[in-house]
Amino acid sequence: MSHPLNDRLSAYATVAAELGVDAIALVPGPNFTRVVEHSFMSHERPFVLVVPANGPAAALVPNLELGSWELVGFDGAVFDWRDQTGYDEAFAGLMTHLNISSLAVEGQVMRVFVHHALKKAQPDLKILDGEREISALRMLKTPADIATLQEAIDISERALHRTLASVKLGQTEKQIEQTLVQNLFAEGADDLSFAPIVAAGDGSARPHAKARHDYHVKAGDALLLDFGARKNGFAADITRTVFLDHVTEEGRAVYDTVLRANLAGLAISRAGVTAHEIDDVVTGVLEASPYGDRIRTKTGHGLGREVHEAPYIMRGNHVALPAGTVYTNEPGLYEIDNFGVRIEDDILITEDGYQLLTHFPKELMVLSC
Repeated sequence: MSHPLNDRLSAYATVAAELGVDAIALVPGPNFTRVVEHSFMSHERPFVLVVPANGPAAALVPNLELGSWELVGFDGAVFDWRDQTGYDEAFAGLMTHLNISSLAVEGQVMRVFVHHALKKAQPDLKILDGEREISALRMLKTPADIATLQEAIDISERALHRTLASVKLGQTEKQIEQTLVQNLFAEGADDLSFAPIVAAGDGSARPHAKARHDYHVKAGDALLLDFGARKNGFAADITRTVFLDHVTEEGRAVYDTVLRANLAGLAISRAGVTAHEIDDVVTGVLEASPYGDRIRTKTGHGLGREVHEAPYIMRGNHVALPAGTVYTNEPGLYEIDNFGVRIEDDILITEDGYQLLTHFPKELMVLSC
């Protein structure tokens, strides 16, 4: 009978072999959590899991984490260390045990001091950035991953319904944000995917705006909410833009343009399509409109354990999307000092098309508030 953890580790051993290095190193973060199915903190204490191309994995573990590490079911060598004595000896023991000369690491995750500790233990160790290849394994979502992600999305949409039903003219963006956060946890979120974006009026024209304490929403405002619940390690990411009390002709036209771009992205989504092709179609709709000068962002990004992960849906990225990929389709138009509109869905690529994981209505919504 196969060992589930060793089965998961074997995928990284294959990546090491494909990269032509002796081993892969993972540190606490989304890839690490994917492998061990437990979450560990990234802090001042180095914690490293090394998966050789050939042979058993080994780990360097802070002593205070040994009790939790036992729950993982890891049967490789473990080198622990204590705050009182430091980690140099543990790194030396790990490298002697592994007897490797090259190592691929997560360039966007591994911290510099861990890199230096590895080099101190073995000065001739060749370290290269394998972020793209290591993280690419997370592109293919399992049925369990998709079910968990769907739960996070469902929580988010229920919270959005409750929040929009409570919006009143004169509230501040910060008050609306607080209501949204409360509703996310009330609906079952473990955590927030990220700090929510709640922006109205001219704030909606800033794609990553922060909710303001001193801006009171008023009739005619565009109100943009970009947010998500995190559930069992997976993050939802949804954006909807609504208008308060009434919408101008300009607002209606901009919204219609963004919606058409969103729908064009859906229409082309299927296994084998490239990230470039999706973005080219979506952005093409925006460029062909009278509002092409309001484009500020690419179409979207992968979604899973991280809010932003591979694949990145942008022109020039010719990676073909396999079935099992989840990405965000989030075209937007933004005019500084005026308003912005973004509509974001979470999309699962399937063999014969796509599955829309977000179900919140996208038709133009004007709140009577």
